Amino acid sequence: MHRFTADEEHLSQVLAQLCLDRLAMQAPLDRPRTPEELEKRAGQTVTAAGIGHAEATRVWSEVLGPACLSVDNPRYLSFIPSAPTKAAAAFDMLVGATSMYSGSWLEGGGAVYAENQALRWLADLAGLPAQAGGAFVQGGTIGNLSALVAARESALHRRGTRPARWAVCITEQTHSSVEHALRIVMDVDVVVVPGDARGRMTGTALRDTVAGLDETTRDGIFAVVATAGTTNLGIVDDIAGVGDVAREHGWWLHVDGAYGGAGLAAPSVRPLFAGTEHADSFIVDPHKWLFAPFDSCALIYRDPVQARAAHTQHASYLDPVNVEGEWNPSDFAIQLTRRARGLPFWFSLAVHGTAAYADAIERTIAVARAGAEVIRSREHVRLLLEPELSVVVFERVGWEAGDYARWSSRILDEQVGFVTPTKHQGRVCTRFAIVNPETTVADLELLVDSMADPLG
Repeated sequence: MHRFTADEEHLSQVLAQLCLDRLAMQAPLDRPRTPEELEKRAGQTVTAAGIGHAEATRVWSEVLGPACLSVDNPRYLSFIPSAPTKAAAAFDMLVGATSMYSGSWLEGGGAVYAENQALRWLADLAGLPAQAGGAFVQGGTIGNLSALVAARESALHRRGTRPARWAVCITEQTHSSVEHALRIVMDVDVVVVPGDARGRMTGTALRDTVAGLDETTRDGIFAVVATAGTTNLGIVDDIAGVGDVAREHGWWLHVDGAYGGAGLAAPSVRPLFAGTEHADSFIVDPHKWLFAPFDSCALIYRDPVQARAAHTQHASYLDPVNVEGEWNPSDFAIQLTRRARGLPFWFSLAVHGTAAYADAIERTIAVARAGAEVIRSREHVRLLLEPELSVVVFERVGWEAGDYARWSSRILDEQVGFVTPTKHQGRVCTRFAIVNPETTVADLELLVDSMADPLG
């Protein structure tokens, strides 16, 4: 299995060609299949004797691959899509073909050096100091959890004793993974700060909420999470005001920019992120709005020493990598075994330059704003929120939840697009999440106008 025989060479050429074909084509939308459908068409693929190169390749390319939605299709506008550059996707193939461990400098110094240059660009965008740094992790869930673990350890070191209960301030619009990490993983209480009319956490609301807490709860607060671009609405919290309150109380300020943090590169919306420069930790997912393939989250600390103190693992077999002065990505997050997740992003940045990234992000913002105008011009739909970044939230006049579900299924069945329902202020509606520079205003018009057709 491990020797490069003539059969393995042929297989490699076939797979390489499939990769090249996929890079060259307009990404098909494709559609999910039921387990019964896949069982009927694919059957049992793992057997004692194996099904061979040709059959395994056929089953994937003809059956299983098309049963996965293409997140980089320009009309995949649900959740937060992904639109990797061709350079990033191509380099990801090389990363996959390279047996590279990148958890330590000893084993992956070249990869870590490259990733750190990409992290430096992001830290500079956020306005963080020269000593700021961190690592690439799997996604925003691990990034947020790792940052909050570091925050709690820092608070414990500063206080010397634990409070009755630890607590963190968030809002209803904070990503669900944050509350899950706090309640389930860390066993930390959550203080929910009411959002303003747009759902933003403001410094005033944070200060008022904390003032109304009992002394025990207030004493346990060690961090506040501000969101730089909420997943559902694309709204940026009042990071500057929230940061002021955090500094007054000595709390850790974590900024979750998993989706929206990329907007720091766009001059048109950069003022929305004022205050990010005061963050103690910051995340942004390159696989969302920074055109990298899954899965990659940049986790950056203002003071990496605090993160290293919280996350470095100690064991006798790790002594050779735990060398003073070396930058080990595994020291900064809940991870040890680690793929070089940041390399495709770094390679694309190196190839295209940061100015091209700014232009591409601005293009998606312009399309979102034009999409809002399209909605305003149609009588059958209503814009619910003026877009701040690249999420457009709107409703179909007169529709109920079932109508949205039927429309969503129909346009996917017809391979027109992938748009799912959501909620805003308790009302079922829908949204466009635009992160693909290939998405056009014409695409949005097609989808909006399809809502005028009878559902049948």
